[in-house]
Amino acid sequence: MVLLNILITGTPGVGKTTLGKELASRSGLKYINVGDVAREGALYNGYDEEYESPILDEEKVVDELENQMAEGGVIVDYHGCDFFPEQWFHAVFVLRTDNSILYKRLETRAYNEKKLGDSIECEIFQVLYEEAMLSYKEDTVHQLPSNTPEEQEDNINQILR
Repeated sequence: MVLLNILITGTPGVGKTTLGKELASRSGLKYINVGDVAREGALYNGYDEEYESPILDEEKVVDELENQMAEGGVIVDYHGCDFFPEQWFHAVFVLRTDNSILYKRLETRAYNEKKLGDSIECEIFQVLYEEAMLSYKEDTVHQLPSNTPEEQEDNINQILR
């Protein structure tokens, strides 16, 4: 039996972590938050002063996750997706959120103006959806709305099917 690997991606604040954790608890798949993995393993190659955040060392992250991904049965949560090997994922879900809702979510995280504005712009221009479409087979990439708890529940049920 092949254990499926799922990638949940999208702009910061669209609900990736909430969806990923709930999906893992209902499916029995293992949940991996790439940000947490990077923090725990110090998988960075610098710090971005403008965005006030560390810069992910993508090669180190791929090396760190390689064995778990080969075993299968993993849900990966991260806002970028173009550096993961294409063969790792059987399905890629790009969460999308209305800009006014996203703005409020990011504001509560105390994002600086640059980070907040760029995140909203990223969502408007579908940057992460396009990145996913360029990085994975078209039939594995799915957009899901992520504005309300009801939509989140629908997304969980759709992914579990």
